Amino acid sequence: MINTSTAAAPAATAAKQAHERRHGRGFWIVTFVFMITMAFAAAPAPLYVLYQQREGFSAFTITVIFAAYAVGVVASLFLAGHISDRFGRRRIIAPAVVLNVLSALIFMVWPDLPGLLLARFICGLGIGMLTATATAHMTELNSEARPGTGSRRAEVISTAANIGGLGIGPLLTGFLAEYGPLPLYTPYVAFALLLLIGLLLVVTVPETLKSVDESWVYRPQRVVVPRAARGQYAAAAMMAFAGFAMFGFFTSLAPSFVAGQLGNKSHVVAGVVAFVVFASSAAFQVLSSRWARTAQFAVGLALLAAGLVLVTVAIILSSLPLLIAGGIVAGAGVGVTLKSAIGTVIAIAAADTRGEALAGLFLVGYIGMALPVVLLGLIMQAIPLVPAVVMFGGVMMVLIAITTLTLVRTYGRGASRPEGTPVS
Repeated sequence: MINTSTAAAPAATAAKQAHERRHGRGFWIVTFVFMITMAFAAAPAPLYVLYQQREGFSAFTITVIFAAYAVGVVASLFLAGHISDRFGRRRIIAPAVVLNVLSALIFMVWPDLPGLLLARFICGLGIGMLTATATAHMTELNSEARPGTGSRRAEVISTAANIGGLGIGPLLTGFLAEYGPLPLYTPYVAFALLLLIGLLLVVTVPETLKSVDESWVYRPQRVVVPRAARGQYAAAAMMAFAGFAMFGFFTSLAPSFVAGQLGNKSHVVAGVVAFVVFASSAAFQVLSSRWARTAQFAVGLALLAAGLVLVTVAIILSSLPLLIAGGIVAGAGVGVTLKSAIGTVIAIAAADTRGEALAGLFLVGYIGMALPVVLLGLIMQAIPLVPAVVMFGGVMMVLIAITTLTLVRTYGRGASRPEGTPVS
């Protein structure tokens, strides 16, 4: 007589392995889609100089074009960044990629100021839908593919895909604009094709949202974290604000500074200046992944402050090597602080509100990316570049100091990672 329980065991094991492999493949597909979409989001950075030369844009106009992207991200995060907690991760990632394909097409067919503003805004809408959703999806896919291993791997790879993608975008665009035909068209064609490939792949990824609250009613974004962990969340949000502000500077005004103040017209150099910041950020996210959370906070903020000083001095002295060095140090600081901020939010948020909590973090971050840089561009309308950047650096140093004090107060009280039902 056949022992049915013995016969069923290999089948159950095979099914479990197939389940893990499918989710493992899905994890890397979402990583690719996340990375290439973020790359497209930063891709126009080396091209702003060409638009500036052709249309006579001022530095403030460039910051407004850049801000259109950040406004789209903030609006999307506020209105739709959290709805994957209800409708599922894959159903939000796919339309987010579609919006970025549409943005690429607008860049190609309408390269004037209204078209640039619209393309950047639509790109921002897609990124706002994607960032928190992809981060949550990768965390859950990793959990299914590697049960019992924790979330550290997903944290490292998701943040590296996010920030690494932002670095790859300007670098690829710089090379295509410098050596390819039609510099204001070829980069967008290349990214549109990559995005379409990602879209075809992402529909094969398993859905990871386990259950749906049928009583769910749509509302704009709110942040849902355990009451006792709000100090930790506030500190994480402040780190995201400061880090994204530095990213905003390097993707909006740094290429114009290289071309104008330094007289270097190379699109590759403009792309490299942005790339080193994001590459350094991604690298230090990996290097710091095993550090204690408090060590990540301390080292990240120290590097961010040191990098800010180097960048400010580089602009005062009109030094490209010092600017690149400052970008590497600042990027390392941003990478460590963002890694610790995202890890903190993942740790304190309940699984069914993780997307919402992450959306709140990215919402604050993208406000930080837009607001300080636009204010800097506005100030530059009235005063020269050097004193404007010194003022920007001073404000950022104050913000870093306030963030440090908030962390000391929060963790000095022995902040814990409470569990239980989150409350708003």
